[in-house]
Amino acid sequence: MESTSDHIADAADIFGDRWTLLILRDVVFEDRRNFRSLLLGSRERIASNILADRLVRLVEAGLLVRGEGRRGQRATYSLTEAGIQCVPILYQLAEWSAQWRGTGGSGQPRISNMDESMTTLIAELRGRHIGEDAS
Repeated sequence: MESTSDHIADAADIFGDRWTLLILRDVVFEDRRNFRSLLLGSRERIASNILADRLVRLVEAGLLVRGEGRRGQRATYSLTEAGIQCVPILYQLAEWSAQWRGTGGSGQPRISNMDESMTTLIAELRGRHIGEDAS
């Protein structure tokens, strides 16, 4: 039987580097969905070879799917349901950072209405990425 430790190790295989989380952040919160927009829109200046590698890993992990662009169009990456289910994790990481890194550990989170914002965003993402009704 797998333990919590095993599951954390499995998750670390996917999310264990900063670039993977930052790419997911940009797809989820910035709606960057093709290679060029992810490369040029990255505040952290991700290198093209690293971006290409992480996109392949995210597709292989089942968090993104790569749509084939028609002639003259760029391929678009879309979140899967597994990728959309990462939104609460991203919010929790942001909340932890705001509480313990952004405010010097004062214990006061700066993210307001997290549950409402997250629920709305998840519905919108399902509509944009997997075609479900966002209502």
